[in-house]
Amino acid sequence: MNIIIVGDGKVGAALAAQLSTEGHDITIIDSNPQVAGHSAEKLDVMAVIGNGASMTTLQEAGTDKAELLIAATSRDELNLLTCLTAKKLGAKHTIARVRNPEYADQLVAMRDELGLSMTVNPELSAAYEAYQLLQFPSFLKRESFAKGRVEIVAIPVDEGSKLAGIPLFKLYEIAGVQVLVCAVERGEEVHIPSGGFTLEAGDTIYVTAGLADLAKLVKNLKLVDRKVKNLLIIGGSRIAFYLAHRCLDSGVSVKIIERDHQRCLELAEVLPGAVIIEGDGSRQDVLDAEGLRLADAVVTLTGMDEENLVLSMFASHVGVPKVITKINRIEYADVFRKLGIGSVISPKGLCCANIVRYVRAMSSASGIDSVLALHSIVDGQVEALEFLAGPETRHCGETLKDIPLKKGILVSCITHEGKTILPKGDSRFYPGDTVIVVTAGDHAISDLDDIFSD
Repeated sequence: MNIIIVGDGKVGAALAAQLSTEGHDITIIDSNPQVAGHSAEKLDVMAVIGNGASMTTLQEAGTDKAELLIAATSRDELNLLTCLTAKKLGAKHTIARVRNPEYADQLVAMRDELGLSMTVNPELSAAYEAYQLLQFPSFLKRESFAKGRVEIVAIPVDEGSKLAGIPLFKLYEIAGVQVLVCAVERGEEVHIPSGGFTLEAGDTIYVTAGLADLAKLVKNLKLVDRKVKNLLIIGGSRIAFYLAHRCLDSGVSVKIIERDHQRCLELAEVLPGAVIIEGDGSRQDVLDAEGLRLADAVVTLTGMDEENLVLSMFASHVGVPKVITKINRIEYADVFRKLGIGSVISPKGLCCANIVRYVRAMSSASGIDSVLALHSIVDGQVEALEFLAGPETRHCGETLKDIPLKKGILVSCITHEGKTILPKGDSRFYPGDTVIVVTAGDHAISDLDDIFSD
């Protein structure tokens, strides 16, 4: 597929790397010759130097032949103008990164006029993920499927856990609820386990379960289920605004520490229910004075990964039950999480995942609705995808035990007529069902038929 990416910043570079790896023809547009040249050399992609919103630059990049243009610069208005111009020049699909919450209503009302196929807001996505994690503090990660009815959650197997030493075929006896372990992270290795796989202390398991069963799972496994009643946010970014707004609406007490005076005034105006503290959240005396040790949860949202890491490690050290850390360098997520900083969220990673899902759907032989959701789990080593089975999908109506699947593929959930099914050997899927697939392979799956080995 011919794809143009405008803006070679963190998001643009990550997208170029991912989509190039999946075999697409990538052209990068950036006004900085050094930045664009570096990506062109490193990723073996085309580079065009210039203003991405300029008609001349877009024509030079071959926008009239582009199947997709992604505008990912740091300026919302430039991204919108770029998409509008690209659509006028003949680009089939356009995606814009738009971060300003003030534009939300306009984007809905003027989507067709702006020529937009999709918009992405990394900060809003990160805030939503953080909010989801705060609902079940014992989970390290949560990914939603089947319109929120099914989730894949990451659970640590700690020393003394009821799961340590248990083979998976005995999981129901321990958990008391139907769940499916779709991946296990053990040290540097990732396993797509069979029923005879035995869990060990130190493992992180990725569990597929219906939303209604998650609370039962937490209770039966005696996981930490302390409800978050007061939240401390360090850093007054856009993510902080989105997250605080959600938490306040759900009855959670929110305190935000921000060092910039003007930003504090802005937050106080738009978040009247929150406590806004003007201070340096990296200082221990400030954190102690503002009740860090008494918080049910801490979310570190400063603009520096290193600062967020240190603050999260300190919060974990003093016993804060739930710690969430924002990082931008997703390539180091695995290392960061093993430092004991709790859950990790990455706006850049979430933005890229949403766009890659859309690209996979465009590439699918079944059409734009084939890939309904795509989540990268186990720090990018495993993908979980939700597909819509169509009338032409092969092996519909056959039992799973008789379907030849590629190595490293697991069917983890089927939704049939609104009912969630954790599959067994005699389970089947039919046209109209949604199927969640987990793969540890390094190949990109764009269609449900891609999982079959015949």
